Amino acid sequence: MANGSRQAAWEFFGTELKRHREDRGLTQVELGARVFVSGAYIGQFEQAIRKPQLDIAQRIDEVLQTDGIFERLCRKLIDDKRYADYFARAAELERLATKICTFAPTLVPGLLQTAAYTRAVTLASNPFATDAHIEEKIAARIERAQILDDVTGPVYWAILHEHVLRIPVGSAAEMAQQLDHIAALVRQRKVLVQVLPTAVGAYPLMGRMVQLMEFEDAPPTAYTEAVYSGNLLDDPALVKRVQGAYDLLRAAALPPEASLALIESVAEDHRRCASTT
Repeated sequence: MANGSRQAAWEFFGTELKRHREDRGLTQVELGARVFVSGAYIGQFEQAIRKPQLDIAQRIDEVLQTDGIFERLCRKLIDDKRYADYFARAAELERLATKICTFAPTLVPGLLQTAAYTRAVTLASNPFATDAHIEEKIAARIERAQILDDVTGPVYWAILHEHVLRIPVGSAAEMAQQLDHIAALVRQRKVLVQVLPTAVGAYPLMGRMVQLMEFEDAPPTAYTEAVYSGNLLDDPALVKRVQGAYDLLRAAALPPEASLALIESVAEDHRRCASTT
């Protein structure tokens, strides 16, 4: 399902939720209390700003006595095989964000990946992947990255550990192209990238991928990822702690100009390696 049609479907979900809620004579606050979320969240569901988790949709059906319609809609809309189940909701939120801040300890973030890099990562985790599966992953990454070309898209700030630059993913030539791609995005002022040098040693969020997202009319969220799992955090206290850790990472990282110089230098190292093999 294309992004436009998916968004229209979520808007339909929100419209139907509002209609059924009002038919039952409930305010957003009253419905929220009965399904264990805030009234503001119900409002965000109705405006298709936030997408409810399946268990919330099930509780809405129980309270509004809607015979499972919201559960069925939710199951259909979250069944997006372009992304891992644990990442699908975060991918939806990326399109709505006004600002995205990412920390990547080992891999180039998806929004910055080239097709060759995505192919190498996919094959490393699934050496028996079909060509069709690989091309689907590449297409999904390219589609996600389109928000960086959109003038109304989010401000994107990434902190990359130096390991991300030096670990060869794919061939040396492909790795050089990947770093060239990041440098080009920086020079085009589409993204802001800092590098956390290896010499820093221990650092906050040690080894953990983190993405913070801010929105115009909704509270910020934080997404973290582990082995074949991810957590989308929206508890204000937890998000605040993650933001504090990210601020410490930003302070420890190289300034943007020095970071760009290092990215381009390491790209040349990979290129020299490619020329000697």
